[in-house]
Amino acid sequence: MSKQVRAIVISGNGTNCERETAHACRLGGAEVADIVHLSELLAGRVLLEDYHLLALAGGFLDGDDLGSAKAGANRLLHAPIKGGGEHLSDHLRRFIADGKLIMGICNGFQLMVKMGLLPAIGGTPRQSVTLTFNDNGRFEDRWVYLKADSESPCVFTRGIEGVYLPVRHGEGKLMAESPEVLDRIEKGHLAVLKYGTAAFQPTMDYPQNPNGSTAAIAGLCDETGRLFGLMPHPEAYVHRTQHPRWTREDHLPEEGMGLWLFQNAVRFIRGELL
Repeated sequence: MSKQVRAIVISGNGTNCERETAHACRLGGAEVADIVHLSELLAGRVLLEDYHLLALAGGFLDGDDLGSAKAGANRLLHAPIKGGGEHLSDHLRRFIADGKLIMGICNGFQLMVKMGLLPAIGGTPRQSVTLTFNDNGRFEDRWVYLKADSESPCVFTRGIEGVYLPVRHGEGKLMAESPEVLDRIEKGHLAVLKYGTAAFQPTMDYPQNPNGSTAAIAGLCDETGRLFGLMPHPEAYVHRTQHPRWTREDHLPEEGMGLWLFQNAVRFIRGELL
C-alpha cells in the first residue's frame, strides 16, 4: 500500500493563494492538503510533524511593510508556541532534519530566503540572498518561460526541462550578498529555475526576465534538494484552462506544467522518484 501523503499549507497574515496551493497539492496526488492558519501552529493545536510537505503560499505577508516577507520571517523565527517552551523555528528545524519537503511560492519564496532556509549554503540557515524591488519599479503580472537546471539536486524539478508559468510580484529581483555566494549557488546548481526565452535559454532581457534578477534566477533549492522556492506561481497553472491561450491552442494537455512540481513532490515522499 502506498504511503498517504499529507501536505500543510499555511495561511494568514496576508497570504491569498492558499486555496489554489492546497488544490494543486491534491491534484498532485496528496491525500491530505490542510489549510492551517499560522495561529493554529503557534497555539500548538496543529503540529508540523504530522505532515510530509509544507507549502508556503503566495500573498503579501503583513502587507510587505518591512519589505517582502521580512516581518513574517521574524515571526516564524522567534514566535513561541503556546505552552510548549519552544519556538515555531524549532519545529521547522526538526521538520527539515526528518527529510521532509518545503516549497515556497512567491511570498513563500521570499519568506524562505529571509529566514535563511534558501540557499542555506553549506547547510547553514543564514540569509545570504534577498528578493527586492523589480528593476522597473512596477508590479509584474505576466507569463514567463523558465529553464530548469537538469543537474540541480532539486526533487521538485526532477526530469523537467522547462515550464511556462505566471509571475505576480513587485519584489522578485534576486540579489546575492557577494559574488562568492552567487558563485557557490551556480556551482552547486542551486539556481533551479532561470527566466528564459521560449526556447528555454536563460536571459536577462525584459520582459522575459520580468524583474532583472541576478543571473536570471527565478528559483532556488538548498543542497539537499528538498527545500525549494520560486517566484512564479505553479499552482496557477495546473489545468489547461488556466493557460492564457487555452481557447486558441487546440493541443494543450489537460494537466498544466505547474502540476509537475507537485507531482514530483508526492512521488518523492512515496519513494517513487529516483
